[in-house]
Amino acid sequence: MSKIYYTDEHEWLKVEGDVATVGITNHAQEQLGDLVFVELPQVGTKLEQGDDGIVVESVKAASDVYAPASGEVTEINSALEAEAALVNASAEGDGWLYKMKLSNPDELNELLDADGYQKLIG
Repeated sequence: MSKIYYTDEHEWLKVEGDVATVGITNHAQEQLGDLVFVELPQVGTKLEQGDDGIVVESVKAASDVYAPASGEVTEINSALEAEAALVNASAEGDGWLYKMKLSNPDELNELLDADGYQKLIG
């Protein structure tokens, strides 16, 4: 069974066992506008919670995407290298950014659930 968490920086992560799929929220992609480039981390990169793991560039601006939890990148969504707009089309689905093996699952307790995130974005 998977569980979805959110950050107040507008990232989401879907946790299955000790692996998390990470992306930006639909709200975030709406704020950014049409994405034109996504700089993904390399497989094997170790991220600490709060690190700026990747950069997304839209027609409006470039924005850092922060690691919602600590762990090691195990897979990237290479489809985004050719089509960054996948994030706009399906931010919380096919537009995921990367997967990571969690190194400190207790950090998930600091994140928001869906109700908490909805309250954050109003």
